[in-house]
Order: sequence, then structure tokens, then C-alpha cells
Amino acid sequence: MDIPTTQTNEIPSPAAAAEAMRGRIAQAYAMQSRESRQEQWILEYLPMVHHIVQKLRVHLPDRADIEDLVSAGTLGLVKAARSYDPAHNAEFKTYAYIRIRGSVIDELRRRSFVPQNVHKQVRQIQHAWQQLSNEAGGPPSDEALAERAGIPLRQLYRTLEEARRLQFLSIHGLGKPGAEAPLMPVDQRPSPVEQASRQETIARLAQAMTELPQRDRMVLILYYERDLTMKEAAEVLGVTESRVSQMHASALFKLAMKLGSPS
Repeated sequence: MDIPTTQTNEIPSPAAAAEAMRGRIAQAYAMQSRESRQEQWILEYLPMVHHIVQKLRVHLPDRADIEDLVSAGTLGLVKAARSYDPAHNAEFKTYAYIRIRGSVIDELRRRSFVPQNVHKQVRQIQHAWQQLSNEAGGPPSDEALAERAGIPLRQLYRTLEEARRLQFLSIHGLGKPGAEAPLMPVDQRPSPVEQASRQETIARLAQAMTELPQRDRMVLILYYERDLTMKEAAEVLGVTESRVSQMHASALFKLAMKLGSPS
């Protein structure tokens, strides 16, 4: 009769045990080191959250709670620090900027702050712009636009500032539920068709920019190319922050109208 044999766990050699211990220590050290880097990134780039929120304030009504946007941006920064992979993403600063901005925009999406009557007023101003452009062969002045639309200049600016918020959500693909373009990894490459379309859009945008009045071009350059806030742009131009906001809204409206016109 066969006698059952019992299987016993093989006892590792001292060398194997030491190697396993070194592996566990290295793993723990790597985890601690990454957590330390994450904390450093969060502390270092926290001012970026406030900068992005300050830039996006232009798309907010006065009643908007800025602290909610700062909290959303901070959460985006934390997620960026935890998910960043240097092997697949651009430098952390670029990756964090996209994630922070995406989180803030997501917070904006949850807000309904564009009054219904703005759509009607915008169409009225668009119609006046098209009439004047056809007559003069170029973009009309704000004063002429307000007069043709039959509204005071102050009301024109107020409507364009409201329209800017609506346009802001639209141009970032945020009008459709589930649109997550701002949170896409930065290392994804567009298809050849997308690249061609993007180049065409950039060319049209550049051409439209050259056709804007110098004042409008300057505001857009300071805000988008130089990455200044409205307050900083106001200091450069020697005007008030509210005036820069009006100029920015007017410039964007003219640019959108020119881009929307047939070539």
C-alpha cells in the first residue's frame, strides 16, 4: 500500500529571501518617492489653478462662486499628479494645465447662466453686423453696430459678454453630454483628416485676425497668446478691467462672425 506523501513549502535560500526583501523595499521606496513627487507637483502648480480660474472668470456671471471653480481645478490637479505617466504624456506642466482646465470647464457645464433672451438679442446683433459689413466691406464699429441694432452701446456690450459665455461652451465641444475633449491625454495624435482640418481652421483664424481692428487684435493677443488675465491686460492697455472685458467680447464676436462667413 502506498503511503501518502505530504507536500511542504520549499524554504527559500537566504540569498533568495534577501533578494525578495530588496524587491519589497525598492517597491515601497518607489511608492513613497512617487507620493512625494505628487505632493511636490500639487504644491508647485497650485498657483496654476488660480491663474486658470482667473482667466475663465470672464465667462462667468457675477453670481458665480469662484471658490467652487478653484476646488474643481484643484481636484483636476490632484488627479493629474496621480495619473501622470512621463512615458505617455507630455511634460507634467502641460498635462496638468489640460486636466485643471478640463475640470474647471466641467464645473462650468453644470451651471446654466445664459439667459434665454440672449439668443434673440445675439441674432439681432448678428443681423445688424451682416448688414453693415455688406455695406462698408469691413467690420463695423461697436457704436455703429449698436445704432443699427437699435440698442444702447452699454446693452450691446452686455449682450456680447453673455454671448461669449455661450460661445465659450460651444467652441470647447461642451454642448453635448459626455463630451470630454479637454480631459483627453495630451499625447494622442489627430488623424490626417483632423490635422488638415485643424490647419485650415488655423489659417482662416489667422486671416480673420489680420482683418480685425488693431485694438481688437491686441486684446486677443494679450489674452490668448500672452496668457494674461483680464486684469493684467487692462494694466497693459491702460484701461479698466471691465473695459477690457467689453473689448474682448466685441473682438470675439467679430472674429466668430468672420469665421462663420463664407470664404
